[in-house]
Amino acid sequence: LVDPAQRGRCHAMTKVDFYLLGADAGSRERIACRLADKAWRLGNRVYLLAPDQPAALELDELLWTFSQDSFVPHALCANDGDADVHPVLIGHTEPPAALHDVLISLAPEVPAWSSRFARIAELVGAAEDDKARGRERFRYYRERGYPLETHNL
Repeated sequence: LVDPAQRGRCHAMTKVDFYLLGADAGSRERIACRLADKAWRLGNRVYLLAPDQPAALELDELLWTFSQDSFVPHALCANDGDADVHPVLIGHTEPPAALHDVLISLAPEVPAWSSRFARIAELVGAAEDDKARGRERFRYYRERGYPLETHNL
């Protein structure tokens, strides 16, 4: 995801990965947990962006239980100091300024502050309304020249 040697340096442009979930891929939330686990294990600091507070609470609970074999140190984002303590934060609003490695977004729109991250993972569910919102986000990034990659799951 992000090379730890590059952390803290300015990145030319945020790289955006779209993960298109097929019917058998599992829930967007479960995939988000797997991506957060992988990113954290690679030495990245991660912000999991939920669409709202109830979804953030669900992600918090799911990170404790999604895998028998792993533990992802995480917390709900309460204040800017959380970024210094927890490598994975979950929230539904703008994250602390210190976070800029990986954004995993479950939000329906592109957040205004997303370009500060080196990598963005956009998860697109199999439902038609998810696909439509995913196409809008893809168009937004493409029109602004972001490097895009698509992964079918």
